[in-house]
Amino acid sequence: QVQLVESGGGLVQAGGSLRLSCAASGRPLRTYAMGWFRQAPGKEREFVAAVTVTGGNTYYADSVKGRFTISRDNAENTLYLQMNTLKPEDTAVYSCAAELLSGWGTLDPKFGFWGQGTQVTVSS
Repeated sequence: QVQLVESGGGLVQAGGSLRLSCAASGRPLRTYAMGWFRQAPGKEREFVAAVTVTGGNTYYADSVKGRFTISRDNAENTLYLQMNTLKPEDTAVYSCAAELLSGWGTLDPKFGFWGQGTQVTVSS
């Protein structure tokens, strides 16, 4: 089992930046591929980005490619999402996930563990 806790969300103006963190406990993150997802009000949860165990490979949803960067620090047991040039349509609850079960490279990867999420609100 691994417990995931996100932080770093908040209110930011369009064009601004935020850095989300996902801290893990229970088991070392270095054993898991990980990802970020988001869910806007009234919409289904959608994939944002994913990273391999070592951090050597990543991929992104087209909607965030070039603006968001996923990274990890296995020594600190933490996953990050750097979000730049934020847009109002990026407003959502952002959740991290660990233990990729299937679907690497797709827009619907399956993960075994989930955090509760952190709210990101981008004002226009």
